[in-house]
Amino acid sequence: MANARNFLWSVPLALLLPLLSGAATFVTPRGLELAVVSGAVTSGLGYAVWYRALQRLQVTQAAVAQLSVPVIAAAGSIWLLGESVSGRLLVASAAVLGGIGLVLVARRAPVRRG
Repeated sequence: MANARNFLWSVPLALLLPLLSGAATFVTPRGLELAVVSGAVTSGLGYAVWYRALQRLQVTQAAVAQLSVPVIAAAGSIWLLGESVSGRLLVASAAVLGGIGLVLVARRAPVRRG
């Protein structure tokens, strides 16, 4: 409910920003439809799935899942939208996944007391 409330509070600001920018702005019915679907519907579904899964995850698992979202989104854009793969994307993805791997390995390693 808190996320839904936050989304509702953001709508007036989102509508006001184009007016404040001074740039010519126009809205087509198709554009509005796509914005609503991509914003409200898919975000709502995403949050519903996430909070459902969160009930079954340990704290570390949830953190790892959250940190991997940008890499998953980038992979999805390559696969579904035909976006190009750049060296920068590969390095960033490797850094994110490498960091996740370090956390997981360190978490499993026995603690050594000196």
